[in-house]
Amino acid sequence: MTDPNAIQPSELDQLPDRDPEETAEWQASLDAVTKAAGPHRAAYLMRRTLERAEGAGIALPKLLETDYVNSIPTSAEPAVPGDEALEQRITAWNRWNAAAMVTRGSKYGVGGHIATFASAAWLYETGFNHFFKGKEADGSGDQLYIQGHASPGIYARAFLDGRLNEEQLDNFRREAGGNGLPSYPHPRRLPWLWEFPTVSMGLGPLSAIYQARFNRYLANRGIKDTAGSHVWAFLGDGEMDEPESTAALALAAREELDNLTFVINCNLQRLDGPVRANFKIVQELEAQFRGAGWNVVKTLWGTAWDELFRLDTTGALVRRLRQVPDAQIQTYQTRDAAYIRQDFFGGDPALVEMAKLLSDDKILECFHLSRGGHEARKVFAAYKAAVEHKGAPTVILAQTVKGHTLGEGFASKNANHQMKKLSVDEFKNMRDLLELPIKDSDFVDGVVPYGHPGADSPEVRYLQERRAALGGPAPARRVHPVAPLPAPAEKAFASFDKGSGSQNVATTMAFVRLVKDLVRDKETGKRWVPIVPDEARTFGMESLFPSLGIYSPKGQTYEPVDRDQLMYYKEAKNGQILNEGITEAGSMADFIAASTSYATHGEAMIPFYIFYSMFGWQRTADQMWQLGDQLGRGFLVGATAGRTTLTGEGLQHADGHSPVIAATNPAALSYDPAFAYEVATIVKDGLRRMYGEAAPGEDQNVFYYLTVYNEPMPQPAKPSVDRIDEGIVKGLYRFNTAESAGITPPANAPRIQLLGSGTAIHWALKAQQLLAEEWGVAADVWSATSWSELRRDALEADEALLRGEERVPFVRQALQGAEGPVLAVSDYMRQVPDQIAQWVEQDWSSLGADGFGLSDTREAARRHFGVDAESIVVAALAQLAGRGEVKAASVKEAREKYGL
Repeated sequence: MTDPNAIQPSELDQLPDRDPEETAEWQASLDAVTKAAGPHRAAYLMRRTLERAEGAGIALPKLLETDYVNSIPTSAEPAVPGDEALEQRITAWNRWNAAAMVTRGSKYGVGGHIATFASAAWLYETGFNHFFKGKEADGSGDQLYIQGHASPGIYARAFLDGRLNEEQLDNFRREAGGNGLPSYPHPRRLPWLWEFPTVSMGLGPLSAIYQARFNRYLANRGIKDTAGSHVWAFLGDGEMDEPESTAALALAAREELDNLTFVINCNLQRLDGPVRANFKIVQELEAQFRGAGWNVVKTLWGTAWDELFRLDTTGALVRRLRQVPDAQIQTYQTRDAAYIRQDFFGGDPALVEMAKLLSDDKILECFHLSRGGHEARKVFAAYKAAVEHKGAPTVILAQTVKGHTLGEGFASKNANHQMKKLSVDEFKNMRDLLELPIKDSDFVDGVVPYGHPGADSPEVRYLQERRAALGGPAPARRVHPVAPLPAPAEKAFASFDKGSGSQNVATTMAFVRLVKDLVRDKETGKRWVPIVPDEARTFGMESLFPSLGIYSPKGQTYEPVDRDQLMYYKEAKNGQILNEGITEAGSMADFIAASTSYATHGEAMIPFYIFYSMFGWQRTADQMWQLGDQLGRGFLVGATAGRTTLTGEGLQHADGHSPVIAATNPAALSYDPAFAYEVATIVKDGLRRMYGEAAPGEDQNVFYYLTVYNEPMPQPAKPSVDRIDEGIVKGLYRFNTAESAGITPPANAPRIQLLGSGTAIHWALKAQQLLAEEWGVAADVWSATSWSELRRDALEADEALLRGEERVPFVRQALQGAEGPVLAVSDYMRQVPDQIAQWVEQDWSSLGADGFGLSDTREAARRHFGVDAESIVVAALAQLAGRGEVKAASVKEAREKYGL
């Protein structure tokens, strides 16, 4: 029978053996060791041999898993500088106040999480005392992505530091009064403290990678020296199940981002139970990160285990640790010594003998308390190894106990993520365990007190001295006072005012032409960050390749195949374009890093991210929310937009709803421009608002979403309309009247107002002609550049009315006096224009492309959805017939005439 493990001839053909006799000797040696000392000894020798080969730089596939022990031996651990006793006391106060804050808030029913920080306290404290650089140091300091559920511990430390007071702690998760604390890291809600929102799980690790990458981008382009910045991402082992968590691991390794460290709190639990009940999450993550090219440091066991490892002369202990699944590790945490002796040690004679040398207290100390993530010395060693490692990012897998120090009711219990409070007795037990000077009498009416050693105590002085040495408080968000960016030359925008003449131009191309001019601006051109997910040629951006270059930290190490062409593919270390490949999530992470550089690095950058509109908000809307939460600024551009403009691609590419999703984001200013001059006007105003001199009361922390189209159309000159720029920015202006369009309607002709956005305005203009020439109806055409901005303005007017202030919504002002009913049309579902219906005084009706998209010509698709010019005519006649202004028979006649 064939040995399934034997190397097959086909494999030998791929690996020619130049010395079969030597190979046979090696194989015979392995067989001899296996026979004499057993397979475990043979495996040990093979593992050590592979490690030696890897260390010597011999080209071999990487060893993806190591034993379930610490990567750094106890003998190699560096001494921890500073005062460990004081750090222990600081950590104890933080544990106490974090638990007290959540417990006190539970009476309001607002929730909170206790167990996560309890497991991760030392992971943070060690960093704050020895590694995390603050904003007042040289450069930009470090970027800290704090695990969302650990926020009570961060607040507790800020309280000890004097940055928060008791009233604020008592308002944890109660923000309406204006002096509260948000539940999780929310820069928009607490912008002086939080820098990065992280609680939409999976987005933190993805963003951290691209932040580290953007730091290098700034440095390589000569904009800012970021060599002193290190990105730290604190993550949960359960969080790593999110696909975004590991989506960019290869990028980080490929670009050698040794300015990045992941710290994964491996408490083996997620929200409902074990992360890998029947397996080992640490080993799985190790293999995943090693396979992606990361440096891996495992910090699993505390010093109490040192004695056990010294007794393990046969390797039986290490083998057993490798075998036990995570859920059983949790069980040991809750069981007595007798159970552990039987279940863990009882199955192997060597372990039985080892257990005889261990007291019950020693066994319980090891299995209940001693984890690498709970000891400053172990964590310090791991962090030091991470920041000193060069050529690759590092992940630290730190094993902890979820609910550590909170008592037997919490530690390792499956339900501890949902447990929001401790009883008074549990707090007293915790106090005794942590040795805190809190008296029973401090518990007034059963309310747990906050604890503070005093502003001049050794603990607080030490904490503040350590932070001062590292560059100031952390975490912290700083927006350094910087001069507004100068406005680009007016010529770049004014060139679109004259229109395109006889040339048909798509608004996608108009936007790209505008950017080409703006990146040439001497003052601000270098600050543009073009981002595209492998579709630059689709959007006509290939001409930017040779002039701006595609960013690559390696430069261009090859001769491009199109080197003889004018628009050749040029990569450069100082390249400006971020061409991310097919990853909308990665592109959004790029955008977020660039859009918040004004705060992170004190350098205002102007990102624009252009994408298939269908693959933007629908695919990565959660990141758009993260962008708003992080106070990002820039331009999102949904190209090849609309339900019917992208011919032949069909349902999955036909966007009829992105403006609906965009309208749900309070930070997004969503525009659907019809003409090139509108695009230029909106971008010009966006640059002023976000990067220049914002008007009083204007929020600069917004971002713009523009939908642009790939349908070449005539681009008219900018009309001479009163206050047209205001109308474009606010969302509505009259493009023409029947008379100004050269139409002479009959005397007393019925009149209708046609509102169109984006490409739909061209159908409305054709309908305007048909209505006049064939039905004797005068139609005025309006360009609705932003339905959602019109709605927001109207909502603000409604709110002002509740306060006793009289304000007329802009949409009502604009349409005041317009004769006849209003018919609105867009290339999106009717819900988009219907956003403003309740504030329009005229009779209202709308048309839109509701339902699923389909593959066909533009004309056929528009007829299918009932939004083409002829459909608009029939709808307009029906609206007028309902008012008695045209004969009802006209509607039927038009329907038959146009084949509807």
